[in-house]
Amino acid sequence: MKKTLFTLLIFTMSFSINAQSIFGKWHSTNEDTGEIDSVIEVYKKDGKAYAKIIEIKNPDRKNAVCDLCEGKNNNKPILGLNILTGLEKDDDEWSGGKILDPRNGKIYKCYIKLEEPNKLKIRGYIGFALIGKTAYWTRAE
Repeated sequence: MKKTLFTLLIFTMSFSINAQSIFGKWHSTNEDTGEIDSVIEVYKKDGKAYAKIIEIKNPDRKNAVCDLCEGKNNNKPILGLNILTGLEKDDDEWSGGKILDPRNGKIYKCYIKLEEPNKLKIRGYIGFALIGKTAYWTRAE
């Protein structure tokens, strides 16, 4: 009985810790329509956080390319595109990296923070974090 309770406790703790991470799959919502337009996977590589688009909901945009992007991302498929790069953990947020907005091809400094277990705050800015734009992603099931 004690072994079963201990195993259940460990399982529950690992599940709740996992749910409180920035890593995993997230829904990005189109701010104009309010509809989910893509699924983004946030992952860890070499101690830093990155994210890429793993699903595009609009069937007409599945093969879209980042024609407004510059440099190495110009005309690359949006599906599979890395949009968050090089964020490092700083207390309760991840910062010091960049975010690419494939809608306009621009790259911004950014930070992300887990607001709630299923709500991720993404702040993109130029220069100072006070001047920028905030988006919220919800955890995908």
